[in-house]
Parts: sequence; structure tokens; C-alpha cells
Amino acid sequence: MDAIKTDNLTKRFGELTAVDGLTLTVAPGELFGLVGSDGAGKTTTMRMLAGIMDPTGGEARVLGRHTVREAEEIKEEIGYMSQRFGLYPDLTVIENIHFYADIYGIPRRGRDEKIDRLLAFSNLAPFRRRQAGNLSGGMKQKLGLACALVHTPRVLFLDEPTNGVDPVSRRDFWRILYQLLREGVTIFVTTAYLDEAERCSRVGLIHKGRLLACDAPGRLKGLMRGTILEVRTDAARQAARILRGGLAGITVGLFGDRVHVVTEQPEETTRAIEALMAREGVALRGLRAVEPSLEDVFVSVLSSQEGKP
Repeated sequence: MDAIKTDNLTKRFGELTAVDGLTLTVAPGELFGLVGSDGAGKTTTMRMLAGIMDPTGGEARVLGRHTVREAEEIKEEIGYMSQRFGLYPDLTVIENIHFYADIYGIPRRGRDEKIDRLLAFSNLAPFRRRQAGNLSGGMKQKLGLACALVHTPRVLFLDEPTNGVDPVSRRDFWRILYQLLREGVTIFVTTAYLDEAERCSRVGLIHKGRLLACDAPGRLKGLMRGTILEVRTDAARQAARILRGGLAGITVGLFGDRVHVVTEQPEETTRAIEALMAREGVALRGLRAVEPSLEDVFVSVLSSQEGKP
């Protein structure tokens, strides 16, 4: 039995189609990432899977249960951490966890031992008496995760859990998720960070509510056509603007301090890049072919979709 299964899942808000015919499956014990930009339909999808929102069309099942007809039963077996998880800033770490334990009806007998394990698991034990409002962003996310895990869910839904969190806390958070995977928990996570998606066993690329591609990160990279030339300069934005104007019919993407150029003719394009940079007086610090990242794949797939009639 699939842990999660959707069939033509659709959600409309008036004339806006937020999720458009989404069909996918997630296996038990899998770490599945749904990746897309803001407004792509990630949060709406997760709310439907968690039984919080009813679909306009299609259907979804979690652990074999229908998300509309058996929504209350599903909620007993899942953990759900939204982008704005409901922590109470005036309560301490331990008080917040006890509050959620009460909501889930966790018996008092054995509860303290379970909470102690969660605190150790999330590295929050030294901060058990600190008010949640005085925690750092990364620690708040860990506390939210501990609250979502207090009833030992079989499936965990995480909606952009590391959004706005510093890189070190992001790394720690993902380390905790890997520990959960070893315990057999199925994890469905949404993220706008393509580097995080590389950590998932499978990834779904979603745009304007439509699933563009879904596979293991390594296989998704096989969708990439052409060669990626990485251009390094001290003026990446300027270089990207120059290349977009001077390389007709070629995809140019800005990735931090790097510019990626996707081409079917790498040698010819390399010469053209060198000539354009020299003409505009932009010094090159590096120009080489590189392996595609998921971000490159997403941009490539999105460009090909938008080019369709």
C-alpha cells in the first residue's frame, strides 16, 4: 500500500486553479520532496493531503484512507508542520510540547519519557525551560517538529520547514529528518530550495499547480538537454544581462555569483561568451562545462513547458 496516493487531485479558488490534476504516489518510508516557486501549489497540495482542505476534483489517500471521507482518522496518524506552526511564545519549550501532547490525547503515563526522547532527538534538552518566543528561528523549527512528532505519526508533512532558517540550522534539521527515515517514518516535504531537494529520494517539480516531472534527483538530471557552461565573473548580474542579449535562443540563468548557459553547441557558445565578455569589458574568472543541478533541470523543464503552444 502506498503511503500517499493522489489521482487527478485538483483545487480551484474561483477562476484560479491552484492545483491542476496532480497524480503521484509516495512509498512507505520514503522522503519525497515537492519543489516549486512561491504560488506553485505546494502548500495547497499539502493541506489537501493532510485533510485540512477538500479538493475541487480528483482524490487523495494517505495510508489507504480517503482524505475527505476519513479526514479525522488520517489526522491521528500524521504529523503536519505548516509554514507558520502554532507555537505559543509565552510558553516554554516543554510546555509547548505538553500542550500538543494534550491535543493528541497522549496518556500522562510514559509521556515524560517520550518528551525527554524528543528533546534529546531535537537537541532542545538544554532549552526546555526557555520561552518559545526567545528561541532562534532554527530552534523554533526544531520545537515545531518535536510537537508534530509527539504522537508518533507514521507520515510527516512539512511545509517549507527551513524557509528563512540559517544554513547551519537547515543542515541540523535535515539530519533529524534522516534519523526519522531510519525509524520508518514517511516524510513529504515542500521546499523552494533546490539544493535541499537533492537530499530527497524522489522529487516532484510543480509549477502553476501542474506536476512537470517526478523522479529521483539523478534521473531528473537526465531530462537536461545540452551542456551547461558555468560563467564566473565579479559582475554576475551584468554578465547575465549581456549574455541574454547576445546569445539568441540560448537559456541563460543567474545562480548567485555564477551564470549558467545551456547550449547544444558548447565549443561555439564558449567562443561567443568570451567575445561578448571581452567586448563589454567584463573580466572572466572562469568558464567551464559543469554537471547540472536540480535548479538547472527545473529551469530547463520550465522553459520547455512554457515554450509549448
